[in-house]
Amino acid sequence: MDGFLRKSVVKDPILRENTKDNTPAIIHYEITEGDQVDITLAPKGFGSENMSGVFMLKPADGIEGVKNVILTAVKDAGPNACPPMVVGVGIGGTFEKCAIMAKHALTRNLNEHSDIPYVADLEKEMLECINGLGIGPGGLGGRVTALSVNVETYPTHIAGLPVAINICCHVNRHAHRVL
Repeated sequence: MDGFLRKSVVKDPILRENTKDNTPAIIHYEITEGDQVDITLAPKGFGSENMSGVFMLKPADGIEGVKNVILTAVKDAGPNACPPMVVGVGIGGTFEKCAIMAKHALTRNLNEHSDIPYVADLEKEMLECINGLGIGPGGLGGRVTALSVNVETYPTHIAGLPVAINICCHVNRHAHRVL
């Protein structure tokens, strides 16, 4: 059958019984004004999802701490994330907000950079650093470990600097429609 995904959802994370229909889905939504529905669908495998993480930094760690955890996440992922990868980063918010932002960052066009100048600079610098790691396609070595690094930011509490890195393999499936 064309267009069907492998049935890979289990009813309980410990008991592991398959739902046989890939439900329930994880759905993030926000209510806004208007008469349209803006939908982004992003089916994602778990090989690269397993390589993702949330880091609760101290504000004093600053931008250098953020750079360090991005590189640490990618180094730790190595070939397990099926490179070349796309790296989504969420900075700010809370524990769960930064993770949702990192996931959302994966749905951005690979050639589109942040409108915030320092964030666009961070995206470019991190892509260069990640590609300099030499992990390469399939983890076999080379100059293309990542295709893009997309960063989103959000206001946060004065006492925190949450950072999430959500890695996606080179497939990075997603579709966007407005109805």
